[in-house]
Amino acid sequence: MSQKPDTIPVRPEESLDQEKLSIYLKGKLEGTNTPLNIRQFPGGKANLTYHLSYKNYEYVLRRPPLGPVASGAHDMSREYSVLSTLHKSFVLAPKAYLYEQDPSIIGAPFFIMERKHGLVIRTEMPDEFSNISNAGENISFALVDALVELHKVSYSELGLGELGKPEGFIRRQVEGWYKRWCNAKHQDISEVESLYDWLISNLPKSCQTSLVHNDYKLDNCMFSFNDPNQLVAIFDWDMCTLGDPLSDLGSLLCYWIDPGDPSFFTNSLIMPKDESFLSRIQLVQRYAEKSGTDTTHITFYHVLGLFRLIGIIAQIYIRFLKGQTKDKRFANFGEAIPLIARFALGISNK
Repeated sequence: MSQKPDTIPVRPEESLDQEKLSIYLKGKLEGTNTPLNIRQFPGGKANLTYHLSYKNYEYVLRRPPLGPVASGAHDMSREYSVLSTLHKSFVLAPKAYLYEQDPSIIGAPFFIMERKHGLVIRTEMPDEFSNISNAGENISFALVDALVELHKVSYSELGLGELGKPEGFIRRQVEGWYKRWCNAKHQDISEVESLYDWLISNLPKSCQTSLVHNDYKLDNCMFSFNDPNQLVAIFDWDMCTLGDPLSDLGSLLCYWIDPGDPSFFTNSLIMPKDESFLSRIQLVQRYAEKSGTDTTHITFYHVLGLFRLIGIIAQIYIRFLKGQTKDKRFANFGEAIPLIARFALGISNK
């Protein structure tokens, strides 16, 4: 079976200066003395990711989105720092080769990392898994088990002990995403304010610290072409930090669909509709069994994940309204925000 291409021609509004980039990279990486060809990975809704191909070598370039970005977000330096060392202990982290902070090369800071090959699952189950009856279950197990392994990594041995400040992590998450919401919102939405009030009033006492991916979800992972139980890579590490590992589980839950969810959520394009996927409760149970972690307060982390999702959507939508991105996928993001907030409030009251 031939594999579908996972890249597209570069979108005109997101193009790079190919000649300048080629000159800059020449001699810095293996194979860069041959002609450079650039294509774009079409997925993702924030950072821009490009495929760089030479005669016998492939690389991936990551840069922030177009237009102004929120302070602390889309941090290419942080992502490079993490990936330049994490791969030594965690094989699912791609290796990073080079970081450039000078925006004169392509218009923004960027870094180069290794190219991985596999399947990124978004809205439909891949054809490669169509004949596997329990593919969704295997994918679910693989996602949770990889997360458990990430949280076991000894970050201090890798020299990542200064990556973040674990004390007060959850409060800073709530306050930070509320600040981003306030800075990016296109209108006042009372449900978001109510959600913030609930989170501040229900902060859990966190006693665990681990590396936290901080954007862990299905389409940030890559699977083997022929095995839904085998991850190949985990991407998008620009918000990686030290903090409460349950916040990663909450992030995974907020992008996960259960059959009983409201129609706007089940109809949203965030994962395949396949009955073999585990439920959110089963994901939590698997994590608890594999990690030995107490997940009693997981509702808080799920709601926090949804609150964070609102902040992310608001930041993307305001760039769309200002014409800083013309990606039509973002046109309805404004309508989604109050719906997500009401959904989160419903979960908080259970």
